[in-house]
Amino acid sequence: MITAEIFLWWYASGWRTFIQKNRNAISSITDFFSMGSLVRTLFKPYRQISAETANANSSIDLKFHMFLDRLVSRFVGFCSRLMLLLAGSLLIIVGAIISLVLIILWPFIPLLPIAGIILTIMGVTI
Repeated sequence: MITAEIFLWWYASGWRTFIQKNRNAISSITDFFSMGSLVRTLFKPYRQISAETANANSSIDLKFHMFLDRLVSRFVGFCSRLMLLLAGSLLIIVGAIISLVLIILWPFIPLLPIAGIILTIMGVTI
């Protein structure tokens, strides 16, 4: 009786729970890297080098210096966010592949002890 309930759980709600946990793991990777925020702010400045503000009466030299500061800041911000996006995407892809393989192997896990016994009897060693 209990064996039937274990198999019923394993192939029904246990499998669903396992799929949901894998989905949550991928979602947590996305949340950890803040992928949406990184995409939205991809071209925003990383950090402003100078806090000076130019007004209409400022010299052309100051305006050019501030322009270069903002340009460098945007380039650094783009590069750092792009690296984080690539790392996060790579982890999501690897996690999805591992999850898919584990989900496919889930129904066969209860058969592994039987396969192990048969292979041992046959004399297979690692």
